[in-house]
Amino acid sequence: MSKILKIIAPCGMLGYGYPIESFMNGIKEKPDAIIVDAGSTDAGPHKLGAGISIVSKLAVKKDLTPMIVEGKKLGIPVIIGSAGGTGTKEQVLWTLEIINEILIEKNIVAKIASIYSDFEKAEIKEALRENKIEPLTSNIKQLTINDVDDTTAIVAQMGHEPIVEALKEAPDIIVCGRAYDPAPFAGMCIFKGFDEGLAYHLGKILECGALCADPGTTKDCILGIITKDSIIVKPLSSDRKCLKTSVAAHTFYEKDHPYLLKGPGTVLNLENNTFSQITENTVEIKNSRIEHTNKYYIKIEGAKRVGFKTFVIAGIRDPLMIAKLEEIEEMAEKEVRNYFSEIPADDYQINFINYGINGVLGTCEFKEFQGHEVGLMFDVCATTQELANIICASLRSTLLHFGYKGRKSTAGNLAFPQAPSDVIFGAVYEFSIYHLMEVKNGLAPFKIEYSMGGKND
Repeated sequence: MSKILKIIAPCGMLGYGYPIESFMNGIKEKPDAIIVDAGSTDAGPHKLGAGISIVSKLAVKKDLTPMIVEGKKLGIPVIIGSAGGTGTKEQVLWTLEIINEILIEKNIVAKIASIYSDFEKAEIKEALRENKIEPLTSNIKQLTINDVDDTTAIVAQMGHEPIVEALKEAPDIIVCGRAYDPAPFAGMCIFKGFDEGLAYHLGKILECGALCADPGTTKDCILGIITKDSIIVKPLSSDRKCLKTSVAAHTFYEKDHPYLLKGPGTVLNLENNTFSQITENTVEIKNSRIEHTNKYYIKIEGAKRVGFKTFVIAGIRDPLMIAKLEEIEEMAEKEVRNYFSEIPADDYQINFINYGINGVLGTCEFKEFQGHEVGLMFDVCATTQELANIICASLRSTLLHFGYKGRKSTAGNLAFPQAPSDVIFGAVYEFSIYHLMEVKNGLAPFKIEYSMGGKND
């Protein structure tokens, strides 16, 4: 076991971009790995349901090229978590194509490990019959066979075990399917013999890039160092500093408990953490502890299509209309529904968002409106795109000319920032599977394949 291990996290999301100067500062540190997270459910279920990447091919290729070139020069692994954003087999293969383009262009040969995290519907149904699946939280309903049948793709978050297994074969590049965000970082540390608690805490911090720094951003590089009894984080740009407060604050990021963080088969306990400012821009953390659960659960994710959407964005300036806006919206919707009474009410839904009044917090908003204009977005989600278009157009024209009490003019209720005003969004999705599944261990559900990429000189 080495005394220390260094990891560069170039950015918080592959494809978000990072300063090449910061990255090369990290390379000068002689790191032992370059690791980057590429996935998230933050943007909702659309990408998983539609089977498309979160970021563009151009952005991913631009980010990956320096990582692969410099990783190969140093003889260190480049590890990508949750390839393509959702980590499906389709997205792993998409990422592999980009990697192979880079390898060929740079005349590099690389050994690649691909870890797949997809599940067949039959496997999920069998687990259901064996009572091995439960909701992730209390507000999620029990999974049903119909839910599984309606789902377009199903993935599971892998922990560190498949990554450790892949590292045994000394690949140059590891492309992971859907992964628990800290797992690729933790896997490298655990493979090298470091403490699991420290490894997962370091991964928790590094997976967001320089978001733990001051000023924080996901679009810059960070260096993580793990030792026998601590982890150390420092920025790779002179524009940022890692401070006790910024690193401790990021430790609380995206958690439902102040010091417990649940992961695949584990709970990371941070109750006794200490944060020390060891240099002006570097922070050391101690006393992170891992606890293993009695049963090993992995989070499974799936999305289903629920309809098609069309939306309109408009501005409202009339104070009389603003004062009665929710009432006017209710009346306009009623008028549209009455006109299309032959269409079943459940075939479409209408949603209004009043930005400037309560568009963000909704009914939780506690301040009275004090502005002079409102941005209105309304959308129609229907069983077909044509129906969404029809209802949205009718609602838009109804609101545009709606004769509310006290109106001084005969038109001009809405101001449209673009033409056409009606924007066809397309298919929309919701999470149909957001559950925990009991498995034998953290390695068994995931398939690892090895290949050679690039070409010889």
